[in-house]
Amino acid sequence: MAFPQPKPEAPKLPQHLLRTLDCKQGAIRAVRFNADGNYLMTCGSDKTLRLWSVTRGTLLKTYSGHGYEVLDVDGSYDNSQLCSCSSDKTVILWDVATGQVTRKLRGHAGKVNCVQFNEEATVMLSGSIDGSVRCWDTRSRRPEPIQILDEAQDSVSSLKVSEHELLTGSVDGKVRRYDLRMGQLHVDFISSPITCVCFSQDGQCTLSSSLDSTVRLLDKSTGELLGEYTGHKNTGYKLDCCLSNKDTHVVSCSEDGHVYYWDLVEGSLSLKLPVGKAVVQSLSFHPTEPCLLTAIEGRVQVWGAEPEDTEKDD
Repeated sequence: MAFPQPKPEAPKLPQHLLRTLDCKQGAIRAVRFNADGNYLMTCGSDKTLRLWSVTRGTLLKTYSGHGYEVLDVDGSYDNSQLCSCSSDKTVILWDVATGQVTRKLRGHAGKVNCVQFNEEATVMLSGSIDGSVRCWDTRSRRPEPIQILDEAQDSVSSLKVSEHELLTGSVDGKVRRYDLRMGQLHVDFISSPITCVCFSQDGQCTLSSSLDSTVRLLDKSTGELLGEYTGHKNTGYKLDCCLSNKDTHVVSCSEDGHVYYWDLVEGSLSLKLPVGKAVVQSLSFHPTEPCLLTAIEGRVQVWGAEPEDTEKDD
């Protein structure tokens, strides 16, 4: 006779503080996992970028070359390069091992809010307060971008690249999805300034947070509103949102010192995680494991689904 299948376990949410990094970089503007989740990068208001070990919390390297605060960073798939952007209007391509600047790209007319590699790290895409997204060839010595996308009517606050698609969020209240292969542009109007956009892991949906303290889940192909997630506070800052590594939960920073987790399907609040007494500025979810990074003031916290086993010999 067949026994009923055991119920699948509810996904565990990162809620146990594993370690805190005192980054000593002024205010941390962004924290990001690298491609495999073994390292993390921090963007400081003191003009530096730092690379850390996630498991040990140790500082591995400091990257200096920006003239003003660093706002975003991304690591290449093979961990050999970093790209970063800054209020100094530049995008920098770094050699991870040496810490040297490979290329410093100028062209944006104002601060650059967001930057990301494409999957092969052959192109860097940067979004700026000047309303444009610029695409830079990482292998060429040409100082000008290979393409400029200037459809946004206001600052581009966030961008994400996935295969042949580019997702952007702008202060003009629109989420734009560029199909780079087909040369098509799809626009969804949210009406409130967008602070962060991202794709779901399965590539079927887009998530956007905006200054009306709401995170929205849209069907990528139809633009249909699938879910709205509220309860957190986001009215004045550029805050991150994301989906958990298995697309089960929506995660958002908040100006009230917490990180909010909602059940993606139910829309109900699953967990309100207290981080500190200030704005939780940035977060990053591990690509494959239930592990979360948060940034608040000058510190970064690493959160896990289980408390760490301290008995383990390193």
